Amino acid sequence: MHSNQLDPMSLLTLLAVARTGRYVTAADLLDINHTTASRRIAALERALGGRLLSRGTRGWEPTDLGRTALAAAEQIETTINGLRTESTDALQGTVRIAATEGFSAKIIAPVAARIGADNPRLSIDLITVTRRAPASYSGVDIEIVVGKPTTYRVESKPLGSYRLGLYGSVDYLKTAGTPRSRDDLAAHPLVYFIESMLTVDDLDQARAQLPPMAHRLSCTNVLIHVEATRAGVGIGLLPCYLAQDHSDLVRVLADEVFLDLDYWMVVRPEAARRREVAVIANALRLQVQAAASQLNGAIPQADAAPD
Repeated sequence: MHSNQLDPMSLLTLLAVARTGRYVTAADLLDINHTTASRRIAALERALGGRLLSRGTRGWEPTDLGRTALAAAEQIETTINGLRTESTDALQGTVRIAATEGFSAKIIAPVAARIGADNPRLSIDLITVTRRAPASYSGVDIEIVVGKPTTYRVESKPLGSYRLGLYGSVDYLKTAGTPRSRDDLAAHPLVYFIESMLTVDDLDQARAQLPPMAHRLSCTNVLIHVEATRAGVGIGLLPCYLAQDHSDLVRVLADEVFLDLDYWMVVRPEAARRREVAVIANALRLQVQAAASQLNGAIPQADAAPD
């Protein structure tokens, strides 16, 4: 390693590429061109004596050596941000969050609006995804996952629980009939996740409560589950806090079929030291607490529609 050849700007460029997964996007954030970003990373790899990035499924991801360099880059970023904010309390920089679609719409969006109004130089990159918590650095500062993470390389804390329940549209239930028991569900198609693509065990538990049901429309996006159910595709297994926003959806078998799941927040230790990450993480906790009754399905709806 030739430490005398290390360039702080090259380290910050590495940080930007690792967070975004793309050279072009990182270059835009740093107000440089793609060629300059590539040249800085190449120079840094020569100075450190090895590859810092490798191409993964979500773009460029750090190698083991890259993760070591990123720790130094984050210290530089923290120092620079500290100097910038000596005369102001305003937050700035970019916080990258990965979360499920429903959580993003109901929790993250209002937090981003509220914090962003007071911190115009702060930006949030939001990636909507339903997956297990990553076992290593993924370029994401905060990740919201369903179910307790099994990895020990990141800091994880429970956020709160939410309830899944069965819903049908008023028109659908009038035409197809309202299920009165679990056995009646076999006559209805289910709107839920694509079974072969579901990687979250806790979400798969809900399906185990149900009898075999046809799959007329399966999808990886929970917001489409809601809209498909409203359109009359079938009976949707939906987060109650999303379904309750629609007066044309009716809860069925509320006392017999439901599943309470937990949201967990995963924050990398390096990211947790950044003030903007800590502020947003705390704001997300407070937003979940404020929405607890809605997340748990406490807002009542009719249990059945007329046949």
